[in-house]
Amino acid sequence: MCRMLKIRVPATSANLGPGFDCMGLALDLWNEISFEKWEGLKYQASGEGAEKLNKGNKNLLTKAYARLHEVCGKRMEGVRISTCNNILMSSGLGSSAAAIVAGLLGANEILGRPMDDPALLKLATEMEGHPDNVAPALFGGLVVSVTARDEIMWRKYELPEWTVVVVKPLVEWLTKTARAVLPRSVSRADAIHNIGRSVLVTDALRRGDLDLLRKVMDDRIHQPYRLKHISGGAAAYKTAKQFGAAALSGAGPSIIAFVPQQEAETARKQIASVFAERGIETRSLITKPDKTGAYRAE
Repeated sequence: MCRMLKIRVPATSANLGPGFDCMGLALDLWNEISFEKWEGLKYQASGEGAEKLNKGNKNLLTKAYARLHEVCGKRMEGVRISTCNNILMSSGLGSSAAAIVAGLLGANEILGRPMDDPALLKLATEMEGHPDNVAPALFGGLVVSVTARDEIMWRKYELPEWTVVVVKPLVEWLTKTARAVLPRSVSRADAIHNIGRSVLVTDALRRGDLDLLRKVMDDRIHQPYRLKHISGGAAAYKTAKQFGAAALSGAGPSIIAFVPQQEAETARKQIASVFAERGIETRSLITKPDKTGAYRAE
């Protein structure tokens, strides 16, 4: 490692309504990570989650960094990893996926890129459990991905400009809770409902068709079960739909909405006010899709 290496990784929003566990979108919200030669392993975070992350050197990012060395059969030399985190944690915006991708991509660059994109995606998926967030974090844009045995099949779709509002209620919402509230099985009718709409969501996003998107970004497999366990979630979701197309971002608790640009600030305030009426504070932002995915910043 001759000089400092910098990596940028975007936030992601998975599921996007009916695209449960197979669809994800990169957003223009970034974590920035630097790697430089050091004695031993040193990790330091600033920004989102810094207080929690700075309690030790073991976290998803450092584990991913070490994992790639292990898989490649390379000895890990001393490194200082510094992160500036802008992705909200425990929000449904892919902070875990971003950490994994950052660690893998940083190690891959330092070792001279022994892994190509498919290998990086496979390793990231092994660590994350599924590719719906790590794929758009790596490649940008809208990515549809599925796992079949040892192969991850994916396609990236370029998108036009969209205005995206994200509102996160400051409530405890653990991933294990988000999974636990889901039903063990779904009806054929609900499966058909989601299959057709996920195809149309992809088409609407690619074409910039907000009218179609608001009609088809509806889900029967995960959102109804999760929203009723998020205080104010169902009401906030209903309010978001008045401005455009809305969904839970990932497993929640954030609400994501695709809205006309001129209505974005009003939408953000109105969605946040639903939670405020229940005494729940929020974090919110207005952003857009990212087209590039994770990259080395020169």
